[in-house]
Amino acid sequence: MSAITKARCSMRALAIAALLPLALPLAANAGEGGYRLLKLDGYKVKWGEHTLGVGASISYAFADEAMRFEGARNCSELAPMQVLSSESLPLEVLERETAAAFRVWERAANLSFYRLADARKADIVIGAQGKPIGRAFANVVYAPGPQDGVRLIDQALVCFNPDHRWKVGFDGDTDVYDIRYTLIHEIGHAVGLDHPGPEGQIMGFRYTEAFAELQPGDLRGIRQLYGPSANAGELATTDSDTQRAETPASDDAEDTPATLSIN
Repeated sequence: MSAITKARCSMRALAIAALLPLALPLAANAGEGGYRLLKLDGYKVKWGEHTLGVGASISYAFADEAMRFEGARNCSELAPMQVLSSESLPLEVLERETAAAFRVWERAANLSFYRLADARKADIVIGAQGKPIGRAFANVVYAPGPQDGVRLIDQALVCFNPDHRWKVGFDGDTDVYDIRYTLIHEIGHAVGLDHPGPEGQIMGFRYTEAFAELQPGDLRGIRQLYGPSANAGELATTDSDTQRAETPASDDAEDTPATLSIN
């Protein structure tokens, strides 16, 4: 197992960001404007530059070997993304759905994502959980910076539980999560967005199949961080290769909000 550390980061902040089922609903107040920016140690965090509204170019990669991230609260052990694949969800489909999820955020804001072959060099590393728990998580680490202002994200991890079933598209069964919807949600955390509340936005903590596209709060939040994209007028998730059926969400699917943990 590879031990991966970020030695240049003298200060770390870790965010638990997940869609987790639970028995009883939890109350949460919606963020102003339908979004909430992720704050770690009291700092807003983003990629690129310290200034809000300035875009960024971000690399990502799939874990292709067992990886361990010292000090990470979530996703501390990643298994290869291949572990998540199955006969109904082959690796090439996972790759396609991941690329489509990143395009959703590219069309919404001044962001660009590019894939690297070497996960050890990537800004965002995506893999299966080495120790399966919950459904999916994100872990965000920021780099040292000025005493005040916005801190720059140094690395983000996104991990999925390989013991759960995953699907492509909506079919009304909210016990099995659509992989692209979940990817969009977790990437949102990886670029600096928190849960604004339980529902109404893709960044809400309750899984739903009521909509597949970014909602107004999601758009306001990501543009607050990175500014609008040149194609901001396009529908955020319109993809010619895959269309989502829109089915009303089940009232039985409850999820817990994120808990922020400071290291």
